[in-house]
Amino acid sequence: MAHTSAHVAHTLARHIDEVFGLMGNGNAYFLDALLTSTSATYTAVRHEAGAVVAADAHFRTSGRIAAATTTYGAGFTNTLTALAEAAQAKVPLVLVVGDEPTSGPRPWDVDQIAMASAVGVRTYTVGRVDAAAATVTAIEHALTYRVPVVLAIPYDVATLDIGEIPSVPGPGRPTPLAPSSEFSQTSLARLTAALAEAERPILLAGRGAWLAGAEAELGALAEATGALTTTTALGRNVFPDADHDLGVAGGFGAPEAMERIREADLAVVFGASLNQFTMRFGELFHPVTAVWQIDTDDRATNARVTGFIRSDVKLAARELVTRLEASGAVASGWRETVDTAADRAYEMGTEFAEDGRLDPRAAAARLGELMPEDRVVVSDGGHFIAWANMFWEPSAPDRLAMVGTAFQSIGLGWHSVAGAARANQDSTIVLTTGDGGGAMALSDLDTAIRSAGGRGMAVVFNDAAYGAEVNLYGLKGLNKAPMLIDEIDFAALGSAAGGRGVAVHSLADLEVVNEWKATPVDDRRFLVLDLRISGAVIAPYQEEVIRVNS
Repeated sequence: MAHTSAHVAHTLARHIDEVFGLMGNGNAYFLDALLTSTSATYTAVRHEAGAVVAADAHFRTSGRIAAATTTYGAGFTNTLTALAEAAQAKVPLVLVVGDEPTSGPRPWDVDQIAMASAVGVRTYTVGRVDAAAATVTAIEHALTYRVPVVLAIPYDVATLDIGEIPSVPGPGRPTPLAPSSEFSQTSLARLTAALAEAERPILLAGRGAWLAGAEAELGALAEATGALTTTTALGRNVFPDADHDLGVAGGFGAPEAMERIREADLAVVFGASLNQFTMRFGELFHPVTAVWQIDTDDRATNARVTGFIRSDVKLAARELVTRLEASGAVASGWRETVDTAADRAYEMGTEFAEDGRLDPRAAAARLGELMPEDRVVVSDGGHFIAWANMFWEPSAPDRLAMVGTAFQSIGLGWHSVAGAARANQDSTIVLTTGDGGGAMALSDLDTAIRSAGGRGMAVVFNDAAYGAEVNLYGLKGLNKAPMLIDEIDFAALGSAAGGRGVAVHSLADLEVVNEWKATPVDDRRFLVLDLRISGAVIAPYQEEVIRVNS
């Protein structure tokens, strides 16, 4: 015989290996059952938002679903920003929470179902007879729709003895969406003809292409068409041939590469939503470029799209290759005429900016040379996000995660480290954050250091300001006082939490990374690099934002 919370814990652990959480009254019995009688690994965090963010980062850096858990009331409300981010980023996870008793709310309860719904998240409430089934249903919903789901255990149900834990089949996995409709088949024929005739084709892939496992098919299509390739920030290096790739598209892209994209006469977009940043606020493609989009969404996601095919991108790319081969189409040859390495080059600046502080471009470029190649980068939100995207090339889409950008949030960086560390236990985990978001998330500084240990390092771009606000509003003449921060000594904070903190005032100070790499992992501490950078250097993507909002 087992109580309701045990039914949830055992069933969850059959399908999910990693759980991140903070214990309270509402989930105490669930955690006890999880830790005493399942094989799941539990990582404690220090803030409830950190539980959801860690589970989110785990999926983004591995493709494997994880779970989070918190108590009810204030514990649940602390998760809402992180839940909204996961919902907007389409990240599957299960958040197991306590909830008000079935007899009605107490003074400290809130309408958690309504709150979750407000940020786009569905709640499944565990009952007296269906705890295991509800758990499987929640997991299946998260995986099928790629969304976070809340699994709520009412307070007066948590310890009810409801019998032996049943074996519930599932969760089911959705079948990839095939382009089998008459419209899709006709559209594929039209696109095949357009690709065969194109003189300067380009293929753009996003995170959806990686989730579909379409790397080989996209590589074959690029070769068959002679196309240049480019990706969104979340789809980096999904194409297997880097020699003909222009790097990231949008505000993080290199200037010459972005001009090259505008030369294309045909662009085919795979698994990318074409948001305003990827599209450079409408300037990515030349007005005469024909743009096709292939996605599982039910409609085109940008007005610039001229042809849309609803399909799993792997299946669609495979069929396009087959059709091109059957038609005897010849590759365009455009890619052979382009020096993509030159196009991908960024301006790196000099060591110091005019104000005497480090130029963030020079510091980021040097760190890109020094950091271990086998690394997973997790990024907070803020002005600084450009530097990692420009100078720290990830080897695959799951080697760079930006938790917070979908919801335009900052302050989720330190929380992300635990999820990435558990998902990638042989790699170096690198956090990039600003001083504003870094200060906001300090509750899980300890969690980051504890979970990643000698495999972890953090790079804090410290300009003593909320940089994005200074650039957007300070330059307009608004009072800068609310945009400035007293310079925080993150090196001291990192050391106090058990890491090794280093204040970086020059490029020479970065040589500590070589020393750190040379030290055996078990003998070194989490490295916190406090980069004292200039706030006068504006990232190119921020200049685009300024242009649009001027």
